[in-house]
Order: sequence, then structure tokens, then C-alpha cells
Amino acid sequence: MSLFLFLILVALVLGIIGVAAHGLFYLLIIGAVVLLADLTYGAVRFRRGGRKHRLAR
Repeated sequence: MSLFLFLILVALVLGIIGVAAHGLFYLLIIGAVVLLADLTYGAVRFRRGGRKHRLAR
């Protein structure tokens, strides 16, 4: 979960820098790609389910 939130933060910072600084539009694009990759990672991780049950012996 912390990796998911960290990557969202990185994408947000890259997007803000890419918009604010002239000539650094590529950072906005990189931020968008990181955000899409992070959302895909989160969707795959959350779709797999929650806790794995261990067999009692």
C-alpha cells in the first residue's frame, strides 16, 4: 500500500513540475505514465483479493 501511495505522490510532483516549468512538458508525460502504471498495479493487486488463508494442521 505504501508503494502505491508513493508512486501517486511521485506522479503528482512530476506533473506539477512539468506544468510549472516551461520546457519540461516531458515531465508531465512521465508523471501521467507513472500514474497509469500505478493505477494498473493497484487494480491488479486489489483484484487478487485480500488475505490468504493458511491451512490449519
